[in-house]
Amino acid sequence: MKFSLFVTQQCNLRCSYCYIQKQSKTMSDRTAKQAIDFIFKRSKRFNETINIGWFGGEPLLEFGRMKKFTQMVTEHPQYSADKVVISVVSNGTIFTEEIGQFLKESGIIFGISCDGPPDVQNKFRKFRNGRPSSKRVERTILRAHEMLGNSMINAVYTPSTLKNLPDTIHYFSRLGVRQIYLSPDYSAYWDEEAVFQLPKIYDAIGDLYISYYKKGDPHYISLIDNKISVILRDGYDRKDRCRMGIAEFAITPEGNVYPCERLVGDGNNNRRIGNVFTGIDPEFMLCHCAKGQAINKECLECGVKQYCMNWCGCSNYMTSGYYNRVSSFLCHSEKTILQTAFRVFRVLEKELGPVFYEHLVGKALSETV
Repeated sequence: MKFSLFVTQQCNLRCSYCYIQKQSKTMSDRTAKQAIDFIFKRSKRFNETINIGWFGGEPLLEFGRMKKFTQMVTEHPQYSADKVVISVVSNGTIFTEEIGQFLKESGIIFGISCDGPPDVQNKFRKFRNGRPSSKRVERTILRAHEMLGNSMINAVYTPSTLKNLPDTIHYFSRLGVRQIYLSPDYSAYWDEEAVFQLPKIYDAIGDLYISYYKKGDPHYISLIDNKISVILRDGYDRKDRCRMGIAEFAITPEGNVYPCERLVGDGNNNRRIGNVFTGIDPEFMLCHCAKGQAINKECLECGVKQYCMNWCGCSNYMTSGYYNRVSSFLCHSEKTILQTAFRVFRVLEKELGPVFYEHLVGKALSETV
């Protein structure tokens, strides 16, 4: 179960590819209480971990609210520390001793969005006045690592920064980061030239992964670890797949409910599926679905479809305009990273023996590095 709560839609950065429209809205105590009730009520019929993420905008602009809402979660009658995981995703420009101490004491997972070294970070992720953000974000990464241990980093790559991914991983590694999530900008135009570069770049990432592992310093790199996990488990499990609007929701400051945070936009668009005060519209999935077959014909006939993210509704929507229609870029990217992950697996298993047992239960290295 995954719930993203928009503490605010304000942000001090103006990242050019951001899919959330910046507004002055913040979540009230009343809406937060109703949203948390919605979370526990919706999760009751699922015997699963509940992941609650504080989101934005930049949620740490409203640190006081985030603290209060966290307390609302932990004091809820249905709260169980064994069942609830709380996280916050920040742009890395706001971090203090008080924030670090609170995150540590509360056991909140801290994620930082950073696209890479200064020349990459500053290309798209700038302050409202146009000033670069890299120096401040790098300080936050170092301080968070010192206070919290292994925080996770999410780096967005675009057609113009795809070639920088190996250097980006090197950069994070030098800063002590060992959990690296790499996410393509699905809203970008991925032309044939960019798609053609995927095998070369993904293989370079695979080589880095192998080298770190052989040195006894394994790094969790999402592109590689996620696919090795899926390969070992012979495909995506039902709970791995997108269940937006069923077991995945995003809630805006006004209490509007969306099937995924990437579909919120300005918070008032026609992808809204309900409100925490009025409930969910059961007909929402009829919107933005391509008529006829559920997915592309080539997907239905593909031999690796069970290992592919063709099920990701928001990625499909961002790239093809339909929840159930896979784009050419996603298809090529998935096939390419599968080949790279399988090569990495074979090399390391051959040279080091069985090293991926934890992946069989979907843990990958994110819980061990």
